[in-house]
Amino acid sequence: MFIQTEATPNPATLKFLPGKVVMENGTAEFLDEEEAAAGSPLAARLFAIPGVTGVFFGYDFVTVTKEAQEWQHLKPAILGSIMEHFMSGQPIMSVAGASDDANDVEGEFFSEGDESIVATIKELLETRVRPAVAQDGGDITFKGFRDGTVFLNMKGACSGCPSSTATLKHGVQNLLHHFIPEVQAVEAV
Repeated sequence: MFIQTEATPNPATLKFLPGKVVMENGTAEFLDEEEAAAGSPLAARLFAIPGVTGVFFGYDFVTVTKEAQEWQHLKPAILGSIMEHFMSGQPIMSVAGASDDANDVEGEFFSEGDESIVATIKELLETRVRPAVAQDGGDITFKGFRDGTVFLNMKGACSGCPSSTATLKHGVQNLLHHFIPEVQAVEAV
């Protein structure tokens, strides 16, 4: 098994491409060891490596976020853990752990008259923004719309990335405003 790695705009996050489907549907993010142990055998295995602070699963990639350690010291252990996991045949997610996307809809908020605007926002995010952000090892999902402001969840490499503010303000905000004049601002939650 050959696993490729790619740098992301976030220097604390590295993208691992195992050459196999990681998450058939949706995405999953783990930000602590307890959450990982309950939701995913692979995430639990990665959190067992000292210095790992976050794990994100996309369709065909895994992003890992670290604290202060250098990648040259962490990368071999991460590669070994991902390879061992795929060779073991264990599932990526445990039965208890569902994808993040399944839980996102219930936490959404917007006014009753804004359904058509929200549908257009979601379509633009799905077709234009999420594919580009996934290339950088992350994800952006809709959280809410209120008073002209779109609220988005940033996950994976996007969470805590130094360039995420620029991505939101100059990329996503301009795109959404171009197609939907009612959108005045974009904020991360």
